[in-house]
Amino acid sequence: MRTFDFSPLYRSTIGFDHLSSLLDSVSQREQSQPSYPPYNIELIDKDHYRITMAVAGFVEEEIEIQSERQTLTVKGKKPQTDEKDRNYLHQGIAGRDFERVFQLADHVKVIGASLENGLLNVNLEREIPEAMKPRKIAVNGKTSNLIEPEKVKS
Repeated sequence: MRTFDFSPLYRSTIGFDHLSSLLDSVSQREQSQPSYPPYNIELIDKDHYRITMAVAGFVEEEIEIQSERQTLTVKGKKPQTDEKDRNYLHQGIAGRDFERVFQLADHVKVIGASLENGLLNVNLEREIPEAMKPRKIAVNGKTSNLIEPEKVKS
């Protein structure tokens, strides 16, 4: 397992101290997560993303998508069938149950999903709140709006 030294990052940033634990948890989850089903993550434009998963053999009713806090979970559950009646000479199409978990960044939300031709598309959007968007601060030389430290009540 690889370890990373984040001390240079801590010297020049403020408030990113949880980054190390986040990266550790993601790398541990990725090692324990199976590779089925295969998926792509696309950047559509600046604030839009798409996860495409190959889920051949699944129908809409067998797929569950859940977004909670900063985690997106996609589950596929096939109904129980009697496989004893089938005599495969070669079985290369995986039809097993799956669960795939994705960590989402702050302010990324799921805006829709579709299933077409065996591909599940999950569309995501980063929506930054107005209070967090960059804004220009006018410099006008007045200090009337500043609160001096000795005037603050504790």
